[in-house]
Amino acid sequence: MNVAAVRSDFPILSREVSGKPLVYLDNGATTQKPRAVIDKISRFFEHENSNIHRGVHYLSMDATDQYDRARERLAKMINAPKTCEVLFVRGTTEAINLVTNSYGERLQEGDEILLTMMEHHANIVPWQILAKRKGLVIQVAGINENGELDLDDFSAKLNERTKVAAFTHVSNALGTINPVKEMTRLAKEKGAMVLVDGAQAVPHLRVDVQDIGCDFYAFSSHKMFGPDGVGVLWGRQQWLNAMPPYQGGGDMIEQVSFAGTTFRGIPERFEAGTPNISGAIGLGAAVDYLNEIGHEKIELYEKGLLDYATAVMSEISGLNIHGRAADKVGVISFTLDGIHPHDIGTILDTEGVAIRAGHHCAQPLMDHLKVSGTARASFAFYNTCEEADTLVAAIRKVQKMFA
Repeated sequence: MNVAAVRSDFPILSREVSGKPLVYLDNGATTQKPRAVIDKISRFFEHENSNIHRGVHYLSMDATDQYDRARERLAKMINAPKTCEVLFVRGTTEAINLVTNSYGERLQEGDEILLTMMEHHANIVPWQILAKRKGLVIQVAGINENGELDLDDFSAKLNERTKVAAFTHVSNALGTINPVKEMTRLAKEKGAMVLVDGAQAVPHLRVDVQDIGCDFYAFSSHKMFGPDGVGVLWGRQQWLNAMPPYQGGGDMIEQVSFAGTTFRGIPERFEAGTPNISGAIGLGAAVDYLNEIGHEKIELYEKGLLDYATAVMSEISGLNIHGRAADKVGVISFTLDGIHPHDIGTILDTEGVAIRAGHHCAQPLMDHLKVSGTARASFAFYNTCEEADTLVAAIRKVQKMFA
């Protein structure tokens, strides 16, 4: 992969911060956008802007066609059996809330939901709200000292009362890649529905929902080089057809009268109101961009980059890496002896290095690790080994300031 050529596709990477070349290592929070995505959204607003569906004029029909083709691209990307199973939402958080509020209605008091210790708050809090409302029980599978799922514990906590297993594909805080196919198989053997949070997986891995075997898969555009405020929930048609609408409003209805309302089929029944049309079209452009580079090339390059960054950071005395799973993406969470993560992030910023510091919306995991938070460097395919060296040099400056 020609990384120099790739970097030239991202205008923001050429800017400076604090008088230093930007080293952007906060991709776990949001990724930067290639010119192809920026231009696609700009062109839409400049030349093609219109509301979709029901419009009989040219602009409306053109916008509708682009919106629908974006859905088709996403279905193909994750190997969804049917395009209509792909729902546009605001992001992974809304996708999970849709499932808890709609599918969750079928759960009964005493039913169990199995999560894991490494979940993002977005895959904890919605289930807690549902559990409190319906008298459900939440179980949590543990992890080992390397930040890997304890598969034996996960299996042991599955039983005939387990109606939902919801887990992350990739940990946002540790980078751990979970064995989601095996986890799904185990959950299915107990008759549980399976939801996978794929927010951190889609930017780094080729995802095949049919191969995984799950029932729902959720991810966000802004994590995969597309615009923010839009994301995807894929769900099996059999479940989506049986689920009540999550929100009510325009475009998701068949007929409305004051006597009652009938709803459209999927995906429209779950997309109330005017959607984020430009966002969906921009996300489609991001899919095209990733396909052009090639997922296999991305995985191979990022693996080498992670190995290099891990090696050079491990040479820093007093630096502790949290999460050393054998199978992980380019996320390195670390702490420095005697230095608060927020101080690390603030000082690194003066060197032009952008990282994330805090609990990363994974407070239960931080409690398990016995830390208040970590500093997190998260890499993408436009990052380089030279940038990892810059990060290391900046960390050493942090240590000198606190010596």
